[in-house]
Amino acid sequence: MGVLSWIIFGLIAGVLAKWIMPGTYHFGFIMTTVLGIVGAVVGGYISTFFGKGKVDGFNFGSFIVAVIGAIAVLFLAGVFSS
Repeated sequence: MGVLSWIIFGLIAGVLAKWIMPGTYHFGFIMTTVLGIVGAVVGGYISTFFGKGKVDGFNFGSFIVAVIGAIAVLFLAGVFSS
């Protein structure tokens, strides 16, 4: 996937993760995008490490992995920003 595709995919994953796990996080649009992209990468590495799949394109499995990774990264960002 190209860089623009990863940014769009990360944006969607980040926004969905923020919607699933609301809180008092005051992250803006750009930070949400960055957390989504990082979450997609982290989720991909973790799922590949455990042999459960990988983030390899715009498909449902990759999207679920990216959102779970974004939720984990959002949680950690919230813990360390407080």
